[in-house]
Amino acid sequence: MHLEFAGEWHELPADRPFIIGREGDLEIDDNPYLHRHFLKLQHHDGLWWLTNVGVRLAATVSSAGGAVQSWLSPSARMPLVFERSVIVFTAGPVTYELNLLTEEAPYGVSRHVEASMSGETTVMPVSFTKLQKQLIVALAEPMLRREGVSMNELPSSSAAAERLGWTMSKFNRKLDNVCDKLDRMGVQGLRGGPGKLATNRRARLVEYAVTSQVVTRADLPLVDDITLQDESDPDD
Repeated sequence: MHLEFAGEWHELPADRPFIIGREGDLEIDDNPYLHRHFLKLQHHDGLWWLTNVGVRLAATVSSAGGAVQSWLSPSARMPLVFERSVIVFTAGPVTYELNLLTEEAPYGVSRHVEASMSGETTVMPVSFTKLQKQLIVALAEPMLRREGVSMNELPSSSAAAERLGWTMSKFNRKLDNVCDKLDRMGVQGLRGGPGKLATNRRARLVEYAVTSQVVTRADLPLVDDITLQDESDPDD
């Protein structure tokens, strides 16, 4: 297994665990919001396993070009069965991205999935209004514009609202609508409990939208589209 972070590649040992966090085999950052030991990669029973050994943070794991996605909550673990996987997680105001590559993947991506990912077919069976998608792009803009950088600061709600020229009430209303849509689809991490939105929903939304290709770099012009200023939103 090979791991890439911030342009540097690491070859993972198969005979012992590989620890990722503020300390460990891969010391990501001195970010105080990041666990000292957060993720563990270990080869066991012929497979590579990813375990969340933290107590607060979760990670989004995307494989097969975004067609397969998992939300790895604290104490959970999962096998890495595809050739390539992307791990995205947020600690405080910063979002991080790790890339994994294995030479012996037990599963491959079907031609049907590859075709859907290379064309304009949307993997997600959900539709967003133009204004909702504009909001997602505004929040995900630092990640979408990145050039080989594996960490980005997530914009605050006020900064994203200002970027779009929206009031905070308009921004929060549309953020509620987007999170509700994805929550009804079963996307985890957008609600903190029955009828209660999660406090870190912006980070989870960005992780999910980017790794599932709900928004891509091709959508960046949306954030500056002034023709949407007077657009009405049927979901409001």
